[in-house]
Amino acid sequence: MSSIKNKGPAVLGAAIFLNFFCGLGYIWSVIAKQLIGQLGWTSVQASVPFTVFSICFALSMLLLGPVQDKKGPRFISTLGSILIGGGLFLSGFALTPVLLTITFGGMTGFGLGSMYAATVPPAMKWFSPEKRGTINGAVVAAVALASIMYAPLAKVLMTHLGIAPTFWIIGGFLLVALTSVSQLLANPPADHMAPAAKAAKAGNASDMTVVEMLKTGNFYKMWLMFVLSASASLMVVGHAAKIAAEQASWSGGFVLVILLAVANGGGRFFGGYLSDKLGQPNLMRLTFIVQIVNMFLFRFYQSPLLLMIGVALAGIAYGISMVVFSAATATQYGVKNFGANYGLVFTAWGLAGVFGPLPTAIVFDATGSYNLAYIISGIMVVVALIIALTYKTRVAGKAA
Repeated sequence: MSSIKNKGPAVLGAAIFLNFFCGLGYIWSVIAKQLIGQLGWTSVQASVPFTVFSICFALSMLLLGPVQDKKGPRFISTLGSILIGGGLFLSGFALTPVLLTITFGGMTGFGLGSMYAATVPPAMKWFSPEKRGTINGAVVAAVALASIMYAPLAKVLMTHLGIAPTFWIIGGFLLVALTSVSQLLANPPADHMAPAAKAAKAGNASDMTVVEMLKTGNFYKMWLMFVLSASASLMVVGHAAKIAAEQASWSGGFVLVILLAVANGGGRFFGGYLSDKLGQPNLMRLTFIVQIVNMFLFRFYQSPLLLMIGVALAGIAYGISMVVFSAATATQYGVKNFGANYGLVFTAWGLAGVFGPLPTAIVFDATGSYNLAYIISGIMVVVALIIALTYKTRVAGKAA
């Protein structure tokens, strides 16, 4: 039994390591800037691979979440490692909008979603439900913090070596590193799930299947709130470097990407902790209020300092949304079928990847500014807040 108990920290450490090196999506604004500057792509062309990346990320969560519940995380994580490394390496040979959409958007996006599906569930299952939000936050915070490393690394490599070698170097390293560490992932044995039973007695929801989850109103409320909130955040995440150049005439957009990573990671970690302390509904409402104010004021952030404040707030809100809906899924529907359940909830993020960066690029190409996009995003979060006011946590099969 002692050897079983000791696997929890090892699984958590492996999950954090894997997610740290999988935080590639948040440096796309740096890559997109180089594609526009070096290869002459339009803003829309540079946004399409990231849009497809977001869709494939969410799709893999939906398809592989149930497989992870049955086959375990090691198999899914290894598959994801191969797709991530291979997709990035092939991207160096595919520097056209169509081909890069297939390699980076399709292969790498699907691989990263596979990794996410394989790391969050086992990490939560090894620890008590009272720490569910905190553990979840620690794992997903690693994804965001990766940009602290990737943003300057990508900028240096692309400046001195070019776009293609950057993909080759990062892809080759990740193929080896991620495949190796994936072998440490494992679900706890059945008798280790006793804490879930204690949680049920303490007032948490019993385990539900996907079919049972779809019969509850809270699923649809969570899904809509996730779409609306994440869409507003991804608009800033996907265009941070270009917003800096266009709105504040600042060439230090990569600094915003690093700041965004820190704020995003901090939002995830402390958001997980706060979800355990404040309750997920209260944290959702508080986050939406901050988002609304920030989005309606974003057009006035025309200096580097103000832009840094606005990006930091957007990053914190995005980080919280990435952990609070995951924790809420576990609280509402249990951890036994978490992979399948959260895979379905997470399709909201995939749709947000469409409603965030791509329409924003279209608005910018049509109007020459991001002002209209800020207004639309703010209105979307207002709708999310209205829904949040009707959302209540399910406790022992009842509304509380």
